[in-house]
Amino acid sequence: MIALIDYGMGNLGSVGNALRFIDCEFEITGDPKAIDAADGAILPGVGAFGDCMANLREYGLVEAIRDYVAADRPFLGICLGLQLLFTESAEMGRHAGLDIIAGRVIRFTHSLKIPQIGWNQIARRQDCPQLEGVEDGSYVYFVHSFHVVPEDESVVATTTDYGYDFVSAIRRGNLFATQFHPEKSAGVGLRMLRNFVRTVEAAGS
Repeated sequence: MIALIDYGMGNLGSVGNALRFIDCEFEITGDPKAIDAADGAILPGVGAFGDCMANLREYGLVEAIRDYVAADRPFLGICLGLQLLFTESAEMGRHAGLDIIAGRVIRFTHSLKIPQIGWNQIARRQDCPQLEGVEDGSYVYFVHSFHVVPEDESVVATTTDYGYDFVSAIRRGNLFATQFHPEKSAGVGLRMLRNFVRTVEAAGS
């Protein structure tokens, strides 16, 4: 069972549809106890960083997520669900994040159109189970104006060129998080979701 974390601001519908398509058993929940009991967890996100953090606090999910990741249990962050893992964001002021990954979330500093909306390529920076079978240069779908800057470059799983190279996915152990939307990235994204399910199965075996 995978917990699809509901804190009032996630793109639950599209992620849920993708999980159903790959025959993945999941539960949409905002209950910390249900999340703790799950074999894997997914944190989606749509909206403003500060508002999302406020909702996570209101739902009592901050410590639940921190504890889940600290135990190296399979966890997937998507879009804002990646950014929330970081120390702080500069979106509409300065906002503290979950501080699971040391680093900042900043706005693009180039003159290209913002937000980046559409398909772009990923360059693999590490080999990991979550990217098994995903070719270097694969196209995935983005919608974002901000990107993460981790302090520790060893967590970088993929980068993408949009005006300059930015971090488009991170991985640390069983934690994997993407700036792009796997659930909207056709076959490549479905492959990543299946890989995530396999990490859940492996962790429980």
